[in-house]
Amino acid sequence: MEARIPERRAGPAARAGRRRTGILSARLGAALREARLGSGLTQRAAAEKVGLTQSTVSDAELGRGSRIPLETWALLAAAVGTELAAFLQAVPGADRPRDHEHLRRQEALIAFAAPGGWRAAPELAVDATPRSRSIDVALTRPATREAVVVEIWDWFDDVGAGLRGLDGKIAALAARLGDGWTVRGLYIVRATRRNRALVGEFWRLFAARFPGSGHAWIRALTDAAARLPREDALLWSSADATRMTPSRLGVGRRRVSRTR
Repeated sequence: MEARIPERRAGPAARAGRRRTGILSARLGAALREARLGSGLTQRAAAEKVGLTQSTVSDAELGRGSRIPLETWALLAAAVGTELAAFLQAVPGADRPRDHEHLRRQEALIAFAAPGGWRAAPELAVDATPRSRSIDVALTRPATREAVVVEIWDWFDDVGAGLRGLDGKIAALAARLGDGWTVRGLYIVRATRRNRALVGEFWRLFAARFPGSGHAWIRALTDAAARLPREDALLWSSADATRMTPSRLGVGRRRVSRTR
């Protein structure tokens, strides 16, 4: 194995190269995981297909693949039904926009809500200022004078600011639409392990802000005859953005209330 110069002795070019390697490893790992899930394989099943260990797949998906040989990456790509060149270029490369996952969920939501009679306005600006706030997707249903402020989270960075921002955007959209409109808020969260763990750790906080029934919300989005629930809600978006499922935060809150 080639010896590495210690980080403290490495020059700027070497340090920059190592940082870029780490970024590429993280992108490759995310792409591998999405391709594996799309193929319906567990980590163990993918590893066994090409004679690798489950821990190798796990390390690669967690972004620890900077030391993984090129041959092993080719085997990982084959395990999920693709080739290394396509894996590098089409899946995790720089050709895709930085907000690719966010765009996928916006696109999926618009298609999901269309049967319910909803009109979608992605990235709708809610105030005319140099640093205008925008709604990820604003849904309106003129027939029933209902509207939804949908905020999509791929990665939670500041939960408190996000919650405050949601309230402000609901108020701004209500003022923009005028009297007679019902405006609700909805979080759609990418169902990653990290996001699920964070919501689980602070579920009382999220349940207090999003007590609405996820099942009722899904009906309201997909059925033109179903009215919006009275309470805001949080829905999970699958890793491939093809499914939305209830968070069940409201169920947990009701169970706690009954035990008091």
